[in-house]
Amino acid sequence: MTDHSPRTRTLTRLDDLEAEGLTLAEARPDLQAVAAEFRIRVTPEMRGAIATPADPVGAQFVPNAAELVTRPEELVDPIGDDAHSPVPGLTHRYPDRVILHITKTCDVYCRFCFRRETVGESGPLPQDQLDAALSYIATTPAVREVILTGGDPLTLSQRRLSEVLMRLGEITHVDQIRLHTRVPVVAPERITPDLCQTLSAMRPAVWMVLHTNHAQELTPNARAAIARLVDHGIPMLSQSVLLAGINDDVDSLETLMRALTALRVKPYYLHHCDLARGTSHFRTTISHGRTLMTELRRRVSGTMVPTYVLDIPGGRGKIALNTDHVAPGARAGHWRITDRFGQIHDYEDPIPHPETR
Repeated sequence: MTDHSPRTRTLTRLDDLEAEGLTLAEARPDLQAVAAEFRIRVTPEMRGAIATPADPVGAQFVPNAAELVTRPEELVDPIGDDAHSPVPGLTHRYPDRVILHITKTCDVYCRFCFRRETVGESGPLPQDQLDAALSYIATTPAVREVILTGGDPLTLSQRRLSEVLMRLGEITHVDQIRLHTRVPVVAPERITPDLCQTLSAMRPAVWMVLHTNHAQELTPNARAAIARLVDHGIPMLSQSVLLAGINDDVDSLETLMRALTALRVKPYYLHHCDLARGTSHFRTTISHGRTLMTELRRRVSGTMVPTYVLDIPGGRGKIALNTDHVAPGARAGHWRITDRFGQIHDYEDPIPHPETR
């Protein structure tokens, strides 16, 4: 049973995890090697949501020796952020929008993160780099939307976040701001009424995209934080990652999408797990993901159905995993993926682990 008793300490070391019963002492040699490569961080809220280390919340945050396996197709920068970076801290992949990597800090470190190589290595974007990024946006009229991510922008101080949002609001051709975050779920205490008021007063309007993968993450505190945001008029979408052994069954997906919709959060994206190093144990096959989406559409209304998407490795952009963009290749697990420019790319599904599909 999930333990919602109050906790106050964020877990960042193997000693912390062992003391909480989340890892075993005999696993320490392998987990030390994992921790040397990829950072650990579990908030009190998420520790309270974990019933067992391998449950749908624990598996997202507790390190696993399987992370030491790097497959040949896995990449340091799986979605090609660096290939489309005109200045530090900015990714300009699509003509009308940019990603502003405003910080490299998160409140939790997900074991499947596609930016796991860099997240946590530093804090907020240095002032000179922030100035250069905002200057680029201001002098590029094609940019209509700015997506704040990182890291997690809601780990910034309210003063710092407000400053960035106000400076973006002064750029006349920017008419939408998106803020991608896990904070309302993993650290709901950050979602204060004052923060909600600040965000709701910003112009252009701030849209919030909430990352959550399983209904077990939606604790009473998380639900209350989401309600505070929506009650202040902040439009909310969700994005999730399809993860083997966590949500790669239609019952879990249906429960999550129904819960989000009830919370007034529109399901937006279901991401196929990216080719980050050490994440193959989380990755399903495209065929399995498409089968799940077919069954989900049979069960729920369109308001609850996210778009199942793949970020084509190497920075080629995001495509919907439907018949318009995806065709079977010459052998099992081989796919021909058509990007937004009509170019075709090969994609190989991993050989599934015994416990995955």
